[in-house]
Amino acid sequence: MRTIINISLPEKMAEEVEAEIKKERFSTKSEFFRMLVRLWLEKELSEDLEESRNEFRHGKGKLLRSLKELR
Repeated sequence: MRTIINISLPEKMAEEVEAEIKKERFSTKSEFFRMLVRLWLEKELSEDLEESRNEFRHGKGKLLRSLKELR
């Protein structure tokens, strides 16, 4: 299922989006913005993983030998 989201951009930004689409890198504006959301989500995940690694390095984590230890 898809949800429609309308956004408003300053003219210069809209021109940049159009230019990227014309370069045939994206087939539609929607595809361009889906790529941006994917990049943002990847960044969020990367930051969460780094935070977890830092906690583990500082003794705040527990090394599990199996998934059963999660209980």
